[in-house]
Amino acid sequence: MSSKKYFDQNAQNWDLMRQDFFQESIREKAFNKAEIVATKTAADIGAGTGFISEGLIDNKLKVIANDESKEMLKIVQEKLDVNFIECLVGESNNLPLIDNYVDYVFANMYLHHTPSPVNAISEMVRILKPGGKIVITDLNSHTNDFLRKEHHDRWLGFNADEIEQWFLESGLKSVEVELVNEKCCATSCNESKTAQIDVLMAFGVK
Repeated sequence: MSSKKYFDQNAQNWDLMRQDFFQESIREKAFNKAEIVATKTAADIGAGTGFISEGLIDNKLKVIANDESKEMLKIVQEKLDVNFIECLVGESNNLPLIDNYVDYVFANMYLHHTPSPVNAISEMVRILKPGGKIVITDLNSHTNDFLRKEHHDRWLGFNADEIEQWFLESGLKSVEVELVNEKCCATSCNESKTAQIDVLMAFGVK
């Protein structure tokens, strides 16, 4: 099963499932790092059912939610104010936005599902305005292989050095990559294995 099919099938239950995986405090730390400002425009890449988007709207930003899964974006449209959000279907290597368009880019638990993290980062930087900020929150490198089969993760997290290098190679400045005292948690289907994985936050300015 592809990641897209997995998310299509789980869209209706994703908000409940997500609560077991990570906490809302991850979102607040990402917003604080970017120093978000009301009325600015932000892209939520790999938006899912709108965990990041909802918080951005609460902070009075205009939001573009992008995801490969139409089923996930249907949930976003049902629960969030359509006056403040635009939903776009698009793949990680070809985001459906023009260059230099948004003030902020956020991607939460997205990068480890992309075919090419390097290309995904380049695309996110492409749509960011000069001086705009990007914050990626994702899994630290780990060895919980059951996540490949059960959650269709393509990558078992990342180490800080490689994300920092990818950010720098994409032209970002003021790059910072750090652990943020958060865990992403999961239990295997037969409950024989559990994962408690550190969360990395990567920040850069275009």
